[in-house]
Order: sequence, then C-alpha cells, then structure tokens
Amino acid sequence: MKILVNNSERISVFASIGLVIALYLVWVFSVSAKPPFDDLQDWQMTDFSQTIISFEDIVEGGPGKDGIQSIDEPKFVGISEAEEWLGDREPVVAFSHEGVSRAYPLQILMYHELVNDEVVGLPVSVTYCPLCNAAMVFSRRYENHVLEFGVSGKVYNSNMVMYDRNTESWWLQFTGEGIVGNYTGGLLELLPSQLVSFNHFRQTYPEGKVLSKQTGFNLKYGVNPYANYDSRNLPIAWFFRKPFDDRLPAMHRVLGVALNEQAMAFPLTALNKEALLQTEIANEPVIIISKAGMASAVDNKFIKDSKDVLAAVAFSRKHNNQLLDFELVNNQIIDKQTKSTWNMFGQAEEGELKGVRLKQLDRGVYFSFVWLDFYPQSSIYASE
Repeated sequence: MKILVNNSERISVFASIGLVIALYLVWVFSVSAKPPFDDLQDWQMTDFSQTIISFEDIVEGGPGKDGIQSIDEPKFVGISEAEEWLGDREPVVAFSHEGVSRAYPLQILMYHELVNDEVVGLPVSVTYCPLCNAAMVFSRRYENHVLEFGVSGKVYNSNMVMYDRNTESWWLQFTGEGIVGNYTGGLLELLPSQLVSFNHFRQTYPEGKVLSKQTGFNLKYGVNPYANYDSRNLPIAWFFRKPFDDRLPAMHRVLGVALNEQAMAFPLTALNKEALLQTEIANEPVIIISKAGMASAVDNKFIKDSKDVLAAVAFSRKHNNQLLDFELVNNQIIDKQTKSTWNMFGQAEEGELKGVRLKQLDRGVYFSFVWLDFYPQSSIYASE
C-alpha cells in the first residue's frame, strides 16, 4: 500500500523537523555558553553567550563577586596628613588631570584593587592587580555611559577580572578589554598614570591629594598579604597555567611599551644601569626615565620596609614635531634643544618649555610572565 503525501504535508513535516533541530541547537548552545562556575546566581545580568575567551581559562580568585570590595566614595587628605602613616618609599599610583593630582597608595589598593573616582569631571577607575603587579587607570566613560566597576572574584592568566555594575559585563584589567557580556570586545581608554614612590609624588605635587585610609573598611593597610611574592621563581600555579616565555625570569619586572603592533619589554635590571634611556620603537623616538627609591608592594610583610625597586616611565621625545635629545646634568634631566629641565612625570619644570608635558607611551611596569603572555611578540631590551 502506498501512502501519498501531498506537498503541503511534506512542507509541514520538514518544518517540524527543522523546528526540532533549531530548538535542539539553541539548547546545546545555551548549555555550552554557561561557564563552569558555582556562583551563576550572582550574575543574573551577565550575557554569557557573548564572550571572546574560553571559560576554562578563568579561575576562581578566592573571594567571590565583590568579596574584594571596591572603593566607590573615595576620600582624600593632604600631603602632611598622609605623611603620618605613609612611608616615603611606599608605592602610589599617581594620576593628574586638569591641574589636579592624586596619589593612590598600593597599601590601600592591595586590599580593594579598584577605586571608582572622579577627577575634575573625569570619571576614572584606578586599579591594581597584585598577582601581576599591574597598576592602571581607565576612563569610566564608554559608549556615552559612565560605568561603575567592581571586582568579580575571577582571575584570567593571573590578572584580575573586573565587571561593570551597569550590565555585569566582565573586563580584563591588564588590557581594559570586555571579555564576557554585553560589552564583549569593547575597550576602555587607558589614561596616563605612573607607579612611583610617595616621595616622588610629594616632591612634584606638594599640593597633591592622597587617598585616605578612612575607606569605611577595617583593614590592615600597610601590611602586605602577598609577603615574599616577588621573591618566588614562578607565579602561583593556580592562577597561571600556561607555559612560560623563558627569555626572562618569570618574576622579573619589566616596563612594557606597545606601539603600532610592536612591543618591547624593558627589564628593570637593565634600566638600573641607565637612569635615562633614549631609544626607538615602531619609528617613535622614546625616552625612558627611571628612579630608585620606591619600595616593592609585594615583598616584606610591611610595605614600608620592602626592598627597593625602580620606578620607570616611557615618553615620546617629540613635542610639536620637534625631536628632543635629553641628558643628565648634575642629576637633572635637560633637553639639549631648549635647555629645559624635566621631571620623571614627563613635565618641563623650568626653561623655555616650562609647563609642557610629553606624551606617555608605556602601559606600566609588570612581572615579565604576564607581559610576555599578553605580548608574546614583544622584543626584550638588552643594555650594552
């Protein structure tokens, strides 16, 4: 017996099969899109279907979402008040905008990792990740929105994962890139900042302000919870599970510069021999200024007693299409063209160019393992 199926019935059968397949694929995708974490109930707003990373590469940092609490209403004190509790050599993140300069001590940032601030109308996030020694400042303006950031409790390749409280998208602190959620693929604007000693900041900005210890939290500011971390041969294996680039010891600090798809790592051990270094990267003339006198944040139990590490910053040597050549004269940085005197923040303090500020080019000072992981094509500077 033959069973005859007309065209409309045939179309109906195919449509039903197609619908079943489509629903199955949607189910498979939704299951595979969910990350393997136990705290998904804390991320109701996060769109996990949008991501540019493998969830398998993200690990739990210990405290969960907001377990490390950001500072959202920062208070500031003057230099003289900060001197009562902040050591001369202690590291601070220095940030200036429209003539206002602020210092964010790592002894505070170490416990919060993120400060949501506003400086003369500019909303910023000041961030620090102890695991990779990354201190960075980002604009909180993105796509006509002002974002507020928190600490997700997740870690990617030993780097803090931030999240914005607007959409609960996840952002990588090292790059400022959105990696999960609505803002996947987005990029926050990195703002010029410097990791320097409190004394360096105080000398240049005597009227500057310092983030207060009155944060609303009862924490042991000044005590380093990562004691002896930078004396390790390798970072903590739980947080970094990839092969290491063996061109440098993993825990050596480097100043990282990335320009026009070219990158270079300047080991602080090499810069220790050259307080003033002039070189070129991607056809851009560069000056690197380094100074001793800053304590490591992740060495001694008490930061003020930690070993000395260099503060280092890279700037363009061009100003208004004029190429400047620099030299050290009686321990002062002088450009040969105008005889102006410059400080380590790239500012001319005296002379014809007084008030001029050079364009900062570096992305910061990090442990080499993380810089070489994110910039595997990076060249490594070797002093002669």
